[in-house]
Amino acid sequence: MSKHRSEDLFHLIKSLSSSEKRYFKVQMQIYGDDQKSLKLFHAIDQQTIYNESLILQKEADLNPEQLSNLKAHLYQKLLHAMRSFHLRKNKDISIREFIDHAQILFDRGLYMQCNKMLKKARKLAHKNDNLELTLEILKMEKQVVAQGVGNESPEKVNEIINEVKDVNTRIYNINTLSNILVRLNSWYTKTGFVRKEEYLEEVKQFINRSLPNFKEETLSFNEKLNLYNVYVAYSLFIQDFEKAYEYANKWVNLFDETPEFIPLKTIMYIRGIHSLIIAQNKLMKYGEFVSSTQKLKNVYKIPGIELNENIRAMLFKYITIHEINRYFLTGDFTGGISLVTKIERDLDQFVDKLGKHSTIIFYYKIACMYVGDGNHKMAVHWLQKIINEQNVDLREDVHCFARILNLISHFELGNTDIIDYYIKSTYRFLLSKDDLNHYQRYILKFLKNLTKETTGSELVKRFEDLRSQLLTLIDNPYESRSFSYFDIISWLESKIQKRTVQEVIQEKARRKIKEDQMRAA
Repeated sequence: MSKHRSEDLFHLIKSLSSSEKRYFKVQMQIYGDDQKSLKLFHAIDQQTIYNESLILQKEADLNPEQLSNLKAHLYQKLLHAMRSFHLRKNKDISIREFIDHAQILFDRGLYMQCNKMLKKARKLAHKNDNLELTLEILKMEKQVVAQGVGNESPEKVNEIINEVKDVNTRIYNINTLSNILVRLNSWYTKTGFVRKEEYLEEVKQFINRSLPNFKEETLSFNEKLNLYNVYVAYSLFIQDFEKAYEYANKWVNLFDETPEFIPLKTIMYIRGIHSLIIAQNKLMKYGEFVSSTQKLKNVYKIPGIELNENIRAMLFKYITIHEINRYFLTGDFTGGISLVTKIERDLDQFVDKLGKHSTIIFYYKIACMYVGDGNHKMAVHWLQKIINEQNVDLREDVHCFARILNLISHFELGNTDIIDYYIKSTYRFLLSKDDLNHYQRYILKFLKNLTKETTGSELVKRFEDLRSQLLTLIDNPYESRSFSYFDIISWLESKIQKRTVQEVIQEKARRKIKEDQMRAA
């Protein structure tokens, strides 16, 4: 059963580690008055697919009429237990506990004790650069000052007021930057890379008017983290890979210089390395790409990191995607297919962790891998998964190029009788998405003019003509972006030279990797 159709309680239990389950059972046994909840926990934990009828059948003392309330009660018990289990590991939970204790003391009029508790909370919040909780602590400190029992000096009052102003400014900066990031990600997941001048100007204007005023050297850790995240997202969106590389390096270096933040902000650390690897991939920095991928794998070994289900899924996703990208970098499509075949065994589980946006990209990469390996039948199989996807407003660019690649694969398969139908369908789709550029027009025109009667020598001449046309687009900043979706120049050269596309791409890859190694030396 897919995740979205399963019970929340079932998935919460399945997300628990062995140590978390053991802790929960011990806690329940200590209290000893909630055996039905523990019995329900065991019954659900033993299932691989949630089956309520089977639970009721096996556990006769569980009343069907009370089961709904029992599940809700067990859900709350689990959350309370997990909060307690992670109290010392998750610093944010520890800070909130100090704040909760301070509130209890304040409500009892024990203001001096409340102040002591707030100092502990503030010290930990400062150490972890948690601005939101720092602001909450400062608000409570002002409440204590307002009681007039602490004999606070004017200097102390001014200190609190000034810190509130500073924290508010920093929170404003972070919120502004995160709002920009959400907007950029929304555009990217819908359309993909910026492909037209007017879109680029729109995005530039949005960035220029939205960014807060700042001096980078005065920013806190979290402010810098959000700033670099925005710049990386923006640079990748407009395909300025040099800038993306620059800011992704700053992002990762920020953690390298303050490693104590890695266990606290593990997800952002992983995303930083992931972003850096993307930039290294696009810039063909193969040596750095391999080194950064290994750094990503080493996250599993970093002391103090809580490898929860979310982090494990993220690492699995990113490492797998970059392993696939490594085969693209070297042109080893046959090796890439071997990896894909292994993944395919657990594909449903893997795709479930990817999310819709990443799944579309993943399918497209697999299709390109099969094209590179010369298996166009399997390429069509994977492309159809994209073409048949109902939500064509998600990554419109990939949907467009999936249709182009589908045409090329049918041409390779000799399906000339259906190519005309697919060309018309592709034209309509591209026009509906306002995405019919010269790159696509040239390819569609080339395929449209082919017939079964086209001779071998004439076909080679047409391949050469198409290659010449496409090469004129490489210096166009918007047309050239189309080449990143499919290396059609190498495909055409393989046809002209009567070699496999894998051989052509591998030859180019070896040359680029050698150039990168020479630059690094």
